[in-house]
Amino acid sequence: MYSFFYWRCFTIAKEKEMLINEQIRAKEVLVIGPSGEQLGMKKREDALTLASVAGFDLVLMNGNSDKPVCKIMDYNKYKYERQKKQKEASKRQRENNTELKEFRLSVNIDIHDFNTRVKQVVKYLEKGHKIKVTIRFRGREMAHTELGKDVLLRFYDAVKDYSAIEKNPTMENRSMYMMLSPLKKEGK
Repeated sequence: MYSFFYWRCFTIAKEKEMLINEQIRAKEVLVIGPSGEQLGMKKREDALTLASVAGFDLVLMNGNSDKPVCKIMDYNKYKYERQKKQKEASKRQRENNTELKEFRLSVNIDIHDFNTRVKQVVKYLEKGHKIKVTIRFRGREMAHTELGKDVLLRFYDAVKDYSAIEKNPTMENRSMYMMLSPLKKEGK
């Protein structure tokens, strides 16, 4: 039972590669030339000969239809460019993906801890992330929620050059939170 799951994980994780040259099993294929022109239906052997004479590979682009489509191209270059595009796309997606970061403070936070959190929040705000700053009240601190509000407003004063208040300090059960959003950059 365990060997089945072990085997299945590896087969799912394996990337699906395109069939090239002798890996193509169809008897007849529709051939597209290196510059995009259609060369018509050819036998597999004739298509392979055309590709080798041109110094390229015969790549199966669409094998699902009744007329498999093959293109004559440099497969390694194609694979490299496709990989490069995927990296660029994931890089752009990471840049555009803004997250909500949460930072927790306490009513009696020390000045050094406070400054460390301010530095961390400034880094995230510069990257464009939204920030949720939370204070959790414990025990008798619930009687003095105004102290927590003072800490949140002092925190905003420390980062006001980089952010704007999206949601003012609000009580929710035993916590008070405030939402900060990054300031819009003039260059964008």
